[in-house]
Amino acid sequence: MRYRPLGTTDIQVSALALGSMTWGEQNSEAEGFAQIDRARAAGINFIDTAEMYPVPPRAETCGATETIIGNYFKRHGGREQWIIASKAAAPGNGITHIREGRNHFDRANLVAAVEGSLKRLHTDYLDLYQLHWPDRQTNFFGQLGYTHDPDAHITPIEDTLEVLDELVKSGKIRHIGLSNETPWGVHRFLQLAESRGWPRVVSIQNPYNLLNRSFEVGLAEIAIREQVGLLAYSPLAFGLLSGKYENGARPEKARLTLFERFQRYNNPQARRAASAYVALAREHGVDPAQLALAYVTSRPFLTSNIIGATTLEQLDSNLASFDLKLSNELLAGIERIHTEQPNPAP
Repeated sequence: MRYRPLGTTDIQVSALALGSMTWGEQNSEAEGFAQIDRARAAGINFIDTAEMYPVPPRAETCGATETIIGNYFKRHGGREQWIIASKAAAPGNGITHIREGRNHFDRANLVAAVEGSLKRLHTDYLDLYQLHWPDRQTNFFGQLGYTHDPDAHITPIEDTLEVLDELVKSGKIRHIGLSNETPWGVHRFLQLAESRGWPRVVSIQNPYNLLNRSFEVGLAEIAIREQVGLLAYSPLAFGLLSGKYENGARPEKARLTLFERFQRYNNPQARRAASAYVALAREHGVDPAQLALAYVTSRPFLTSNIIGATTLEQLDSNLASFDLKLSNELLAGIERIHTEQPNPAP
């Protein structure tokens, strides 16, 4: 395993991070524990979670993922061996069960969110605290066609950063990050931090995979020049790039089989492109999922690639992607498919 700096901090995080959003829904606590052990044995030191996990988000399971992680540390110790990242939910996205849906990034809500996460995780501090999606009307979660509403309620970024500054100074969080953000949003957070002496954003967690390389358009330059590296989520596009859904297959207990909600990558053009990438991998004798993951991990703007699995066999396969070196021929094949069908699932 290789390790990369988390932004401008002195923290080194593994190039693969352990995703946890299925724990408490598709995975039991015991299975979550087993994944933590397996990932640690492979050299992973970075685990990502959120207050709204598991997904799909439901009031009945909200916070269960953080509780599972916290129970692991309570029973087995080793908290100091891990970099733990969590996230605060914002308004919208169908979330009405967290702080009654009025969870803006203001003082009351951010303090409550942090305190709740710390309690569930059985820890005194979070290494990275992220804003799960913007507290304003903009494009995220695959939305296109920006429409500006000057009357929409937003929490000023100044107010949000001021609270985060206090939380950093209190020792409850070490560093801050963004998620599902736009180039304007990242730039504004950096600008205010520099001018006001507030905490500097160290990462951005956005989707990035062979079906959605939109990060390259505006955010990749910011990530490199400003040292705000990408924490890539959905690197397998909800599993579509693994090949397990080829020819209309719906494997038992798979995400797209279980949950109608997950349609972001399930459109005709995305399915065609995914089939082309799967075929490319198989032509070269490479596991399709490992090809997709290796490509993401190799990008120069990436800090860590967040892998997720529901079985230890899947996790082992994902871990093995780290050792896959993509040949020039494979890379050329990827670019050919991308040119023919760019970003079919933004």
